[in-house]
Amino acid sequence: MKKVTIYCSASNKIDPKYNAAARELVRALHALGYGVVSGGGKRGTMGAITAESVRVLGYHVAVLPRFMDGQENPDVSRVIWTDTMSTRKECMREDTVAAIALPGGIGTLDEVIETLVLRKLGKYTGLVAALNLEGYYNPLKALLDHYVSCGMMEPEDRSLMLFPETVEELITLLK
Repeated sequence: MKKVTIYCSASNKIDPKYNAAARELVRALHALGYGVVSGGGKRGTMGAITAESVRVLGYHVAVLPRFMDGQENPDVSRVIWTDTMSTRKECMREDTVAAIALPGGIGTLDEVIETLVLRKLGKYTGLVAALNLEGYYNPLKALLDHYVSCGMMEPEDRSLMLFPETVEELITLLK
């Protein structure tokens, strides 16, 4: 089974449109036969992803560091416990065909940028994308473009991260 890792927010204080997009993405991925890998927590977009996967009976792997014991949803297909956040990120990417960042905070940014670096270095071969819902990731796009304009990043490396604006565009990239 092909799997996609999803990086996202664990905050309950975000606009509901982000969780709605996450649920739409999860339904589309499972309908196409993809499994989902996520942080697996119960809060925020992570919780929305987990609950939607369970609701549609999709294959879902939750990867959590041990200090988050008690925050997992017991109904997921599989829970993987790690000792560190770094190991968590490695496990989340393992054997996936894509890494997708939904709107999120600094944890999401850390995860997707590390994945982009690994893609550049040839250590991750999957698609790297950030769902740019209503321009959420425009500042990151501008930063990466700034790196290119200053010679800090090669244009071909900049092209390794895609910014689809809708779930439909994102799903098209995976087909």
